[in-house]
Amino acid sequence: MGKTTGFMEIDRKEAKYRPVSERIKDYKDVMKYLTDDEIRQQAARCMDCGVPFCHSLGCPVHNLIPEWNNLVYKGRWKEALKKLISVNPFPEITGRVCPALCEASCTLSINSAPVTIKQIELAIIENGFKNGWVTPVIPKHEIPHKIAVIGSGPAGLAVAWLLREKGFPVTVYEKSKKPGGILRFGIPDFKLEKWVLDRRIDLMKRSGIKFETGVNIGIDISAEYLKKNFKTIVLATGSGEPRDLKIPGRELNGIHFAMDYLYGSNEFVSEGMKQEINADGKNVLVIGGGDTGSDCVGTAIRQGAKKVYQYEILPKPKEWQDKYNPQWPDWPVILRTSSSHEEGVDRDWAITTKQFSGTGGKVSKAEFIRVEWKKTDANKPPQPVEIPGTEFSLDIELVLLAMGFVNVEHNKLLSIPGVFAVGDAVTGASLVIRAMNHAKKCVESINKHVK
Repeated sequence: MGKTTGFMEIDRKEAKYRPVSERIKDYKDVMKYLTDDEIRQQAARCMDCGVPFCHSLGCPVHNLIPEWNNLVYKGRWKEALKKLISVNPFPEITGRVCPALCEASCTLSINSAPVTIKQIELAIIENGFKNGWVTPVIPKHEIPHKIAVIGSGPAGLAVAWLLREKGFPVTVYEKSKKPGGILRFGIPDFKLEKWVLDRRIDLMKRSGIKFETGVNIGIDISAEYLKKNFKTIVLATGSGEPRDLKIPGRELNGIHFAMDYLYGSNEFVSEGMKQEINADGKNVLVIGGGDTGSDCVGTAIRQGAKKVYQYEILPKPKEWQDKYNPQWPDWPVILRTSSSHEEGVDRDWAITTKQFSGTGGKVSKAEFIRVEWKKTDANKPPQPVEIPGTEFSLDIELVLLAMGFVNVEHNKLLSIPGVFAVGDAVTGASLVIRAMNHAKKCVESINKHVK
């Protein structure tokens, strides 16, 4: 490595968030990023560990992390970019929204703070765009085998890009009016500003990839049409069926799925569309403690919510303040606080919602009880057991259900020979970086199928 003692001489330095008082007034990126000189110093901390767990275990796409860390430290940004994009189709997206599984597996994390891999990755790709090094795909050979990709979320976009690199003519179909799927409509701008996505999609169009938006496959276009006009079809429709909460009062107005809420908010931010679901002046309950729930929290605060609660049925994870990973090299099960949580939310765990009530058809109250997770059957995992006497209620005007997804959305699109599936449509809801890895495997399978 460029500086073999760097990890002993240089402390980890992370990008900071913009002040809460400033960032809750807009939907812009919450981050204040490190300078290129600071990034080079951070890259010097990569320790030539011999077995790069960050690459081999942590990163789903197996980024060549030690190699491009070394190149960044030496100021060889263009070479670092070539290493990065050789395995990661969209590092400008993963560098913003990935939870950085690689950092949890960094060898330094055994007893110290890991390398700031995610920030280095983002700096490499943004330097590439700034210097004009990121260019449209020009395949060496055109392959006369038309492929349709259904869905333009992270898996669909990645499949389309990788197929085009190999020379396939690709058409991407998207039921929304703009491409991007969850990247556009599910992730708030304060985590992923949409100019980042638009820049990539423009590059894809200039590479010859066609986009057909506002088309619901199975309704607007039949499977027979696809079969007739394309030799291969890729289903990248995501895991679109949200988990519901079937309790008394669920039918009341003011109770919505998180993705419906975030979709409307993102439309408002990008196009000024009227927000049918708005938290302004309301007591808001977010049910679900994951990233989507956190995104709802940050969005509700920006809309002017009076008070935001976020409840999770699982027990509270272990609090951890030390810099090293207590479960190295695995992803640690510890309490995580997002930028949205810092902006003001009442979080609580081991709570189940019993029922909603209201007046005039609108929700106004939610009732809860605390639970304890116990092993009630030796052959089954622990189950939540209600604790008598712990009942309580809240006055609530808006409820957002962020409890994950159960399966791909069922529709009239038929499965036929020559059809491939990719991403959340296969695995269930997962990370953007895992969708990219799945896209790489899907393209390998298609390539073998065509040959």
